[in-house]
Amino acid sequence: MKLAFIGLGRMGQAMVHRLLDAGHEVVVYNRTPEKLADFIARGAVRAQSVSEAASQSGGLVLTMLADDHALASVGAELAASLPPGGIHVAMGTHSVGIIRSLVSLHGSTGQVLLSAPVLGRPDVVTAGKAGIIVGGAPDAVARARPAFSAIGPRLFEAGADPGGAAAMKLANNMLLLCAIEALGEAFVLVEKSGAMPEVFRDVITEGLFACTAYTAYANIIAKKDYDKAGFTARLALKDVKLVQGAGEAAGVPLPSAAVARDRLLGVIARGEGEKDWAVLAREQARASGL
Repeated sequence: MKLAFIGLGRMGQAMVHRLLDAGHEVVVYNRTPEKLADFIARGAVRAQSVSEAASQSGGLVLTMLADDHALASVGAELAASLPPGGIHVAMGTHSVGIIRSLVSLHGSTGQVLLSAPVLGRPDVVTAGKAGIIVGGAPDAVARARPAFSAIGPRLFEAGADPGGAAAMKLANNMLLLCAIEALGEAFVLVEKSGAMPEVFRDVITEGLFACTAYTAYANIIAKKDYDKAGFTARLALKDVKLVQGAGEAAGVPLPSAAVARDRLLGVIARGEGEKDWAVLAREQARASGL
């Protein structure tokens, strides 16, 4: 199928490679054009602007953007350039508020917005193991399904409200962040008690917590391997603020999110905002005198 893709950060790059591998015709646009070269070499078509990407998209545009500000800007341009019946699929992690705002904006011009945030780090997408949470009109989901299938094999349909998919992704990220915080506390307790962190990692990864999240982050924390960031502490702070906003809007207290936020602020204040968000464990170690 023919589609356009806007936003070529690490996650976006992995997704476009998957789309090209599956044989889709992909028009690509990125604010910094130097990221386009590899995709043009693979047969993708370069667009010079958001509106040009929309005009060449065949009516389907996927975006993977870093924050709400970028999504609002691109969404406004797409609303002005996509034809009636066109579909904008927002695949980043965004607030419920901006998603519902864009539902209204696209609806006013006869277009459709789907929220389809991705579950998994860039390496998970590359390996073809990512999941996608999708919310929106069922007929639009059906039209976009071939693209979803290329990016990741698991599609979780959250219902007709795109805001519900956004909330579900935020809740998932909050749970993962809390798991990382708990792992950091547990590893520091083990280390400060004179036990071996490597053995504790085996206890986790071969015992009751032998699931993907705990296994992946237990390995990172045990090795203190924070420099190769699959997801940075700075982006995690952005997400936890979105989680808190969603909780406030829904009247849901989220005390665990507040703890994680404070820990992330400490990490970033120490100049470690671009390290993997598992660096929360290092902040816990400092607080414990290690």
